[in-house]
Amino acid sequence: ITGSNGKTTVKEWLNQLLEPDYKIVKSPASYNSQIGVPLSVWQINEKHQLAVFEAGISTVNEMQKLAAIINPTIGIFTNIGEAHSEGFSGQRQKLLEKLLLFKNAEVIIYRNNDPEVDKTIREELPNVFRFLSWGCNEASFLRVLEINIGSLYTELKVHWTSGEIKFNIPFTDDASIENAMHCCCLMFYLGLDEKVIEERLKKLNAVEMRLELKSGINNSSIINDSYSSDLSSLRIALDFLSHQKQHPVKTVILSDILESGLESHELYRQVAGLLKQHEVNRVIAIGDEISKNLLALDSDFPVQLLHYPSVSAFRKDFNRLNFRDETILIKGARAFRLEGIDQLLQQKVHQTVLEIDQNAIVHNLNEYRNILAPGTKIMAMVKAFSYGSGSFEIANVLQFHNVDYLAVAYTDEGVALRRGGIMLPIMVMNTDAAAFDLLLEYNLEPDLYSLDIYNQFSDFVASRGLKYIPVHLELETGMNRLGMSESDIDAIQVNSTLRIQSVYTHLAASENPDYDQFTLGQASNYQELVQTIEKKVGYRFIKHIANSSGASRHPDLQFDMVRLGIGLYGIDDGMPESAELKEVSTLKSTIAQVKQVSGTETVGYGRRGKLSRDSVIATVRIGYADGYSRKLGNGVGQMLVHGKRVPVVGSICMDMTMIDVTGLPDVVPGDEVTVFGEGIPVTEVARWAGTIPYEILTGVSQRVKRVYFEE
Repeated sequence: ITGSNGKTTVKEWLNQLLEPDYKIVKSPASYNSQIGVPLSVWQINEKHQLAVFEAGISTVNEMQKLAAIINPTIGIFTNIGEAHSEGFSGQRQKLLEKLLLFKNAEVIIYRNNDPEVDKTIREELPNVFRFLSWGCNEASFLRVLEINIGSLYTELKVHWTSGEIKFNIPFTDDASIENAMHCCCLMFYLGLDEKVIEERLKKLNAVEMRLELKSGINNSSIINDSYSSDLSSLRIALDFLSHQKQHPVKTVILSDILESGLESHELYRQVAGLLKQHEVNRVIAIGDEISKNLLALDSDFPVQLLHYPSVSAFRKDFNRLNFRDETILIKGARAFRLEGIDQLLQQKVHQTVLEIDQNAIVHNLNEYRNILAPGTKIMAMVKAFSYGSGSFEIANVLQFHNVDYLAVAYTDEGVALRRGGIMLPIMVMNTDAAAFDLLLEYNLEPDLYSLDIYNQFSDFVASRGLKYIPVHLELETGMNRLGMSESDIDAIQVNSTLRIQSVYTHLAASENPDYDQFTLGQASNYQELVQTIEKKVGYRFIKHIANSSGASRHPDLQFDMVRLGIGLYGIDDGMPESAELKEVSTLKSTIAQVKQVSGTETVGYGRRGKLSRDSVIATVRIGYADGYSRKLGNGVGQMLVHGKRVPVVGSICMDMTMIDVTGLPDVVPGDEVTVFGEGIPVTEVARWAGTIPYEILTGVSQRVKRVYFEE
């Protein structure tokens, strides 16, 4: 399978649809790159009857290598779009490169809606025996006669050699319809009965292409991967579990693994090895096969094992299991319906969530690494609950991806990170004498921003008989907030109790071209003060001045280290055009009720929501207690429903906000609403509210559940 979009979904759907008939091997997750494809193909063994692999490229001269590895007999070309266009001179070059995958294929399946693409496929693939195209024109192998989109299902009427056939799929978006038609073509080609195809298509499950980390009951964390069950995806899920350091105990709830192609004893011997390798403390087995085989290993499997024949048996025992202070991975085959266990374990909160895309954070981190001079260190700011995203979870990702330092605002934030297992050096920016004990106990490095706090901490360390405790000095160069003056530096008494790790200052307006001269003046002032300190202490230390926009707009000011804050979360107008930062946070809620309201009536408190016509008003489960600013009321703000922007009506309430969905079809209670995220950037929401993105992000209330996901 190749194409611009839909590769992973088509692959996973083919696995769902054909699993009853074939022993299938497939690419794990989105393993479609120069490294991912060999890893995928290496899984094949003599038991497999059907191999389903995806291949993705981002530039020329990549596909010929993947084609030599996969050498497919059947090809599915999903589509040609804008994804990864930067690596090609144009759409035609990208199409020709992708088609190299199918040069030795016998059959190719594709959509023939574009005559140029159809013509190119037929001309460039002379060795293909059958072109199984689908679409609306009469020459199609599978001709689409009607597409009827309802609120929950799409009915497709197609023409096949035996006549007209109708089937439903439980999706209504264009991408899912296209993906389902690719799958349908292959099922017809493989000879499946029409009734079987119809029955299986209507039971298609959405492809969950991310591992979600959620808050659970009794201070636990949950990783839900309850829709797939094979060794490859188990490895990926266990790797994700291993990265979680917030709890000392790791529990895995695992069902029977179906259709693996291995003998049971060998399959579960490998499963046991993976569980031991990833240092799992407790395994809860759901199903007869896994229970029997893991029990048979006895002393060869020194992990606490509990076993149940079914989810219902587990439910009866749930309260006795005492889930508490642990990270729980739920992993299993669809047939076992482990999502019920996920619901039991989830912390009960209202239906507003802040989704944090951990892949986007890593992407943004790497975009900054691309613009930094070699050897430049990175200090990541995780203060203010990591800009609303969750301090530990973000720090854990950054630690895994080798940033050099973390910075927090207050000592208690640093203590929480240490208790969660974060081992990176941590600078505390607002040092308070009342927290000196905790700084030393948890190996936190204070920012000493005045002569007074410097002397207090030096005396405290000396009274404990300690030496060379790492500290950071903050200098005043024009921000006029915190920082030592030149006279403070002259008065510093150098001694062996403290070791200066770094000296830094804050740029007041690095993002604003109007103040570039002021920024350069700050840098000049800083360098003069640093030289004075170096002469005084007699050793080198880390120098840093640049924040996110300072690093991107003023590369000469990167010095030894840069401090990345809001840029990691996808917001920095100073980044070069070639860099593509991704927004990390998406705030979502749901609709509680939909009402028909006469144009003569009003909406909300104070009757401020004036209507100019009869309207359809939806009430959304978010208000100012969740961090949605009251400034966004009365038509100022907008939200996203069914991909369309709709205005806020009336005043923002404490727990509810009303929006005008007039003209949008099929809006019903329970529908998802995007408050900010893709399609409605947080920068735009901030502009409506007359503030900055920092305030919008950090203002999201702690009662809003954070969900962390990783592709």
